[in-house]
Parts: sequence; C-alpha cells; structure tokens
Amino acid sequence: MRISTANSYDNTVSTLARRQAELAAQQERLSTGKRVLRASDDPVAATLSETAQNRLSRVQADLRALEASRSSLQQAESGLAESGDLLQDVRELLVTAGNGTFGPSEREDIAKQLEGLREQLIGVANRQDNAGRTLYGGLGGSSTPFIDLYGPSGGGVRFEGQRGQQAPGNTSLPQALDGEAIWMRIPQGNGSFTLSLPATNTGAVHTSLGEVTDATLLTGHAYSVSFASVAGVMQYSVTDQTTGTPVAGQTGVPYEPGKGLEFDGLSFQMIGAAADGDAIDLKPVTAPTDIFQVVQNAIDTLRYSGANRGANQTQELARSLGEVDAGIDRVLLARGRAGEWLNRADSLDGLLETRSVAYETEKSQLEDLDLVKGISDFQTQQLGLEAALKSYAQVQRLSLFEFVG
Repeated sequence: MRISTANSYDNTVSTLARRQAELAAQQERLSTGKRVLRASDDPVAATLSETAQNRLSRVQADLRALEASRSSLQQAESGLAESGDLLQDVRELLVTAGNGTFGPSEREDIAKQLEGLREQLIGVANRQDNAGRTLYGGLGGSSTPFIDLYGPSGGGVRFEGQRGQQAPGNTSLPQALDGEAIWMRIPQGNGSFTLSLPATNTGAVHTSLGEVTDATLLTGHAYSVSFASVAGVMQYSVTDQTTGTPVAGQTGVPYEPGKGLEFDGLSFQMIGAAADGDAIDLKPVTAPTDIFQVVQNAIDTLRYSGANRGANQTQELARSLGEVDAGIDRVLLARGRAGEWLNRADSLDGLLETRSVAYETEKSQLEDLDLVKGISDFQTQQLGLEAALKSYAQVQRLSLFEFVG
C-alpha cells in the first residue's frame, strides 16, 4: 500500500502538534500544582473535589460565625464581671449605710454614690460588642434594651429587648445574653413574701427578712401585724388581710422585742420597741423586681425623713441587701454559663479546624499534582518532542526532487 509523501508529512506535523499540546498542558499543571484543572481532566475527581470544597466552605463559615460568637461572649462575660464588681460596691455601701450614727449628710453622700453605681449598671446592661450588637438584648428588638424611666413621670427601668436567647447549636453559640433574666428577675424579699413598715409607725419595731418554714401551709394571703398598748402591756395581733379575719392564736399576744412569730407556714423575727398603733405589713411575692429598682429603693430609703426613719431605714436596707445578694447570685450564674460557652467554643474550634484539615486533605488528594511524577512526565514528554523534531527534520529531506537533476 502506497502512502503519499504529503500524507506522511501531515501525520508527522499532527503528531508534533499533539506532543507540543501535551507538553504545554503538563507545564501548566506544574506551574499551578494541580492535576485537575478542568472537569474534563478527570470528571470523577472534579466532582468529588467540588463536594469537598463545598463542605470546606461551610466549615470555614462556621468558624467565622464561631469566632464572632466567641468575641461577643468574651465581651459579655467581661461585662458581667464588671456588673458583679459594681453590685459588690453597692453591697458594701448598703452595709455602711446601716450605721445608725450617720446623719443626713452622710446618708446623702451614700445615696449619691449609689446613684452613680446604678447609672454604671445600666451602662453595662446596654453595652454593645465591636459589631454594634447589644450584648444583653436577648433575641434583639432594641439597640438600647434597658430604658431608664425613673423620675416624676416614670417608673424605673424597662426592658425593651426580647426575652430569651438563641440556643447553642452543634457548631454555633449565642451572640447575646438574656439581660432580662440577669437583671430584671430578682426575687423580692426572701422570694416568698415581703415585710414592710407603714409610714405612720412611730416606734422602732422592724423585722428580719423572714423565711418559709412549711411550704404546704402557705396561703398566699397578705397579713398585717398591729400593735396596741392594753393596760400598759404592748400586745400584737395578726390579721389575714385577704379574708379580713384574725389568725388563730395570734390575737392579743404580749410583745417582746426579738420575739419570733410563726403562722401559716411562715416565720419572722420582730425586733425593737413598738409603739401603740404601729404595724407590720406582710405581702406575698407575686412578681420579681429588678436590680435597678432595688438600688433605687435603697437610695429612696436613705433620703426618707419620716417619723420612723431609723426603723424604716433598718428594715428597707436589710431587704435591699438581701435582694442585692440575690442579684449577685444571678450575675454569677450568667457569668458561669458564659464561661461554659466559651469553653465549648474552644472545643468547637478544635473540631471545626480538624474537619477543615480533613476536607483540605481530601481536596488535595483529588486535584493536586504529584510534583515528582509531574516533573518526570514533563521531562519524558520534552525528550519525546525533541526526538520527534529531529526525526521530522530528517524525514522532510526525503523527496524525489533531492535525486532529480
């Protein structure tokens, strides 16, 4: 079978072009370090590599979100630590204010310090993170979650965020804490009932915070303890204000300062000398108070100038002290929870980093080039192309015209 010279030349040129294209493609792989540059290079590897890349992108997004949450939680935990320090300062001032020898100027000085601490507490509660998100706004709702309305037309601090907070996920954590649960849900009194003195009292009688001795006997009613001097003997009687009836066994009982009083599953101690017509009011706790109101109540108590100022101050400051202790406990609880989440953030960070490395490794194995083998293949193809060029140079001189003439 005869093959024309032109056809032989065409085949040789085609082979040279193919070898040059293969050499250029191998050179591109070496320069990029990738074995699979296009889906046509290896369809299966390209598909699996794209899947690994998508998983890697999700992990990296989770890492960025986790880092944002960690930063916010660190700032929130720092704010809670500052809030705890401020409440400790409030507590120390309340203990100092209990000094019975203080006059109006000393009490006013402490009241002004408490006002400053209250403002600082509100500032901490409204703190934002570096991205401008409120740290204690719960589920959001307001850039300033705690609004101070105290004044002639207001009534304390109002929470304008949304109660609650995001639940932590498998790879995510909350970026804001529920400030309403931290500062706005402080139990009043001892948590079950409160004891207070009417402004009409003239004696020095006051009480302890009281406690529940038998929860099964509690009625949830309001009571009043009234004092009366009968034949020169100071007596007290307890009346159920909800039903309007005397409490059995607690009518016309001789009063002794320091005497403990127990009825209907609750008890408290009455301290100090009582005057004819004095009273003690007992009310069940139906709703929590907030730490800002607790501090404000202490401020108002220090500025109180009624006839029973001494007894009222002792009564109300003791109650405020107990409520501040409860507030400190809630701040510590929230701080502990934030600390747990920060520990969890460290664990999640390690887990996500491990996944990221695994997906990077999988992607590399699918599409990266073995440089040693790649260089070897490049050199082989280069030698082959050089040999083909030399052969073509020899073949192209084989023409009939070389021998004619």
